[in-house]
Amino acid sequence: MHGLAFFLFLVIVALTLVITYYASKRTKTTSEFYTADSSLTGWQNGLAIAGDYMSAASFLGIAGMIALAGFDGFFYSIGFLVAYLVVLYIVAEPLRNLGKYTMADMIAARFDDKKVRGVAALNTIAISIFYMIAQLVGAGGLIKLLLGLDYIYSVLIVGVLMTVYVVFGGMTATSWVQIVKAVLLMVGTFIISIIVFAKFDFSIAKMFHEVKTATPLGEAFLNPGNKFKDPLDTISLNLALVLGTAGLPHILIRFFTVKDAPTARKSVVYATWIIGIFYVLTIFLGFGAAAFVGYDKIVAANPAGNMAAPLLAEALGGDFLFAFISAVAFATILAVVAGLVLSAASAFAHDFYSHILRRGQATEKEQMQAARWASVGVSVLSILLALFAQKMNVAFLVSLAFAVAASANLPTIVFTIFWRRFNTTGAITGMLVGLISALVLVFIGPNVWSPQLGAAIFVGEPLFKLANPGIISIPLGFLGAVIGTLVSSKKADEKKYTEIVVKANTGIGRV
Repeated sequence: MHGLAFFLFLVIVALTLVITYYASKRTKTTSEFYTADSSLTGWQNGLAIAGDYMSAASFLGIAGMIALAGFDGFFYSIGFLVAYLVVLYIVAEPLRNLGKYTMADMIAARFDDKKVRGVAALNTIAISIFYMIAQLVGAGGLIKLLLGLDYIYSVLIVGVLMTVYVVFGGMTATSWVQIVKAVLLMVGTFIISIIVFAKFDFSIAKMFHEVKTATPLGEAFLNPGNKFKDPLDTISLNLALVLGTAGLPHILIRFFTVKDAPTARKSVVYATWIIGIFYVLTIFLGFGAAAFVGYDKIVAANPAGNMAAPLLAEALGGDFLFAFISAVAFATILAVVAGLVLSAASAFAHDFYSHILRRGQATEKEQMQAARWASVGVSVLSILLALFAQKMNVAFLVSLAFAVAASANLPTIVFTIFWRRFNTTGAITGMLVGLISALVLVFIGPNVWSPQLGAAIFVGEPLFKLANPGIISIPLGFLGAVIGTLVSSKKADEKKYTEIVVKANTGIGRV
């Protein structure tokens, strides 16, 4: 089993490195590095978005969450999918028309202020690192289960590979790795789902009936409240999931890889169909793991349930399916972390280094070097942080990143497009209040502090009781933007706003 798994791992790595090699030949300018020279078609970018979005949280975390907590685990599938309606109707087209390389470009189109750009870059780097921790935790657990390597070495392997993709191949390599990964993941998930469904005689009713007795939860397995016992926590989680996608930097930069806004819209439609089908299939992954792997075996492999999907593949299809699904999960993680590293590196090199430190005077070569060094720095920091989060469910870790994104980025994006009176002070305060409040509430919450030894990072009573801070931090982000605007002596530039509205909706004047 280990030999077969190792071989499939090598095939995945070899395939992605070949893609990176050919992409490196086409990555000579900053436009090619940041956005693949806006050369992707709608379906290609749709697949790449799906590949970027269907992360370790989706494949490993949600399957484990449903298997262990039942109905509550499916909240993640619903929230992740519905989020794309917000992206489609509010963000995709204006972002493509106003921006060039990063989210900060979009905001700077209205507020040409170094402080605004700097804070937007800070948010991008913070959110990307937060999200990346979850992917590295999933990678560490997966390789440890499959190859028997220590968690630390597993995380280091993924860290090195993701850095290679970005440093040498830029957005072109990252996009095609994500496209290949999306196809492999959909194929693997579909195969497992069909086998699970066949085990239940292709009867939804029989499947729901049998899982009632498959776990220690009994009939409560199909009821809400197994994991999220506080209704406020449930609302908070769903707010973060539904609104967070529209603020995720690594998703937002994907809209710059197409030539225009109509193509950006098409890519979201393609992505939504692919993602929608996948999240429906997570029911079969979770229920199948609960019925055919069992609660005890899932928890023994990983207390947070992150290895439920690979274990289900082993139970249903033996060594080959186990090795294939594990290799696909590995490809999933590689693709997502490459996108995250690229978004953080772009924010540092393009926004902070080029526009703030060098005042727009940096050459293409200097920007490329800065982006590559930033990629290395982001990777190292993420690896170090991931070493402390080994026992946390990856879907849950990602939901925290969504809360930070919804709190720190979404208010400023929305007000930049839709509020005439909005000004630079409001943009800065909104982003900072959202970011700081979300991070502080996570740090003083039950994910970091717990009275029980081993249940969290530190032993102690949490000051904030909700597991997800979204219900508090998201309104605070909007409130910070509103108050910052109203108390500021700066007046909004009416002419600039009118220009932005026309440009955001029509693309007229876009560079």
